[in-house]
Amino acid sequence: MVRAKICGITNWPDARAACDAGADALGFNFYAPSPRAISPAAAWAIIRRLPPFVAPVGIFVNWTSAAVLSLASALHLAAVQLSGDESPRDIAACARRSRVIRVVRVGANFSPARLRPSAGVAAFLLDAAKTGQYGGTGKTFSWPLARRAARSHRIILAGGLTLENVAEAILLVRPYAVDVASGVESRSARHGKKDLGKLRAFLAEVARANRLLAADARKTLETAS
Repeated sequence: MVRAKICGITNWPDARAACDAGADALGFNFYAPSPRAISPAAAWAIIRRLPPFVAPVGIFVNWTSAAVLSLASALHLAAVQLSGDESPRDIAACARRSRVIRVVRVGANFSPARLRPSAGVAAFLLDAAKTGQYGGTGKTFSWPLARRAARSHRIILAGGLTLENVAEAILLVRPYAVDVASGVESRSARHGKKDLGKLRAFLAEVARANRLLAADARKTLETAS
């Protein structure tokens, strides 16, 4: 089953809608320059109300491992997403005490061979590369590259996913999870506010793709037997 993470949560109504629609994880962005940034106190006010099977994930950019782990412990984060230029040493230090999602920006020279198992990383999040920007580009990249990576690594697919294309992406790439922020945001409200109709439709498309994957798996088993 492909899981879904709704990233850039900034308020409780959006969090509650995502949980009710079937999100597996919510992302809380602690990178201050991001338009989706949230303070630790505001994040905790949301996290403490989450249902037990929805995982809160913290997004960090170039924090020290000590600072990441301190906040992860205080907020009871299920995982930390390292989205900057963190050193292998800091990644390893975080991985000793928390599940680490390592963001890899995919550009023209990307090769899945770059994703060597390292430092206890639990999953790699692939996003489109954009100079001077740490994720959240809203742009797609080569899904065939992501499919190759997903054959040997736990891949979270991000970058330009919307309710119109997420099912196609899942069926092609077959990632561990998908991640969306801008693709379910309201154009008329302040940046970061989710469009609840888009949010529900996106998660419905993830569920539909999962049903198609399950049907395909059953067909394969029947053919093999």
